[in-house]
Order: sequence, then C-alpha cells, then structure tokens
Amino acid sequence: MLLFLIRHGDPVYSPDSLTPKGKLQAQALAKRFAVHGLDKIFASPMIRAQETARPTSEMLNIPIQIEDWASEDYVWKEFTVKYNGDFVHWLFFRQNTEFLQNGDELLGNGNWQDGKSVQELDVRACYKRLERESDAFLERLGYKREGYGLYKILRPSEERVALFCHQGVTLLLVPYLLGIPPHLFWSSFDVNHTGVCVFEFRNNPNGITSPKCISFSDCSHLLNEGLPYQFLNEIDL
Repeated sequence: MLLFLIRHGDPVYSPDSLTPKGKLQAQALAKRFAVHGLDKIFASPMIRAQETARPTSEMLNIPIQIEDWASEDYVWKEFTVKYNGDFVHWLFFRQNTEFLQNGDELLGNGNWQDGKSVQELDVRACYKRLERESDAFLERLGYKREGYGLYKILRPSEERVALFCHQGVTLLLVPYLLGIPPHLFWSSFDVNHTGVCVFEFRNNPNGITSPKCISFSDCSHLLNEGLPYQFLNEIDL
C-alpha cells in the first residue's frame, strides 16, 4: 500500500476555505494524481482540506470519505502552548534549537515525553487520541500497529490511499508512523501547502511491515502547472 498524506492548499483560516491560489494548487494536485491514480480518498472534515481534495475526487471519480480524527481543530487544542505569556501557537513551532539542547536531543522514543522542551503539555495524554484513531484508520486499511513503527499485515494491499489533512496533523502523524521521536522530527521538518508525503507499506513475506517515507512534502505539481513554487508564501524554492 501507498499512503499519501497531503496538506491542504493555501488557506483562509476564517472563514475556513482556500484562497484563489489554494484552489489552483488543488487543481494541480488533481492532475498529478490523474497520472497513476488513487483507490481511496479520505479528508479531514474541515472545508480547506475538502476543497483541496475535491478536484482530485472529481477527476478520478472517487468519493471523499471524511475522517473526523484528522481535523486540525483537535490537534490545535491538544498541541498548542502560550508564547511570551499570551501568544498561542503550535508546540512544534518553538525555535527549533530548543528541541536540541538541555539533554532533550539525547532522548529516544521511549522517553522523549520527559524532555524539557515539551513540558508545557501533558504530551502523553495529548497523543493518546491521535495514536488510537490513526491506528484504527490503518487497521481498517489492513495494517495493525504492533510497536514503534511496526505493523502486522492483516490484508496485503496494493491500494493507493490519500488523506487530505493539515500541517498539524501531518507533523504529529509522520513521526508516529515512522517511530521517530517527535521532538527531533519537529526540530528539522515542516510541510508545505499541498505538500505530498508518501509512505510505502511493503507487503513483506513475514507479515510485518514498517512504513517508509519515500517522498516528503513534494510539490512538483506546482512546477508542472507553472504556479509559484514557494514555501508557505515566504521562501521561493
């Protein structure tokens, strides 16, 4: 199985929607996925994610199935902290070097939640919902989690499955899928508007698989359509 995680296009957060640029990005995604196709399309219940998925859904004639757990509303409540006393933003948006000092950079997957850089939150409690819901999602697709980054193959699949979601969901889900300490991942990675992350769940003969990231935040579809190739409208790529 190939799992595609796609961040929504250039957004308007209030009211929840896409900008004209974001709609063009979504159309470019549809042309990209038309080349090799998809078998299933899932999306967050948020409008910006569904508007991003819709051109692909219409081009491939595949319905959008809504996954409530992938809403950014949940992770915003779970993984935001106050900056300078008042300003609220993602825990993983703190200065990236904070995850790599005071001994936190030495913490592995088993004890990263004790790190000084994440103490504003009870991250154990915050992660429980994401772990439970994403595990259930993948089990429905035929892969049951059995430890850090390991999955039992219940039903070998060659399907191509897309989940249109959000930056926050992606930055939490990717390290969980791969068994990487999240604070180390947050210090070094981010995902672009309509960035496509691809994970291969190889159907190994022994019945156990470990998802491998074979593409991260790819935006080649923007270049193909002659759209501005930028990171979050700030850095020309």
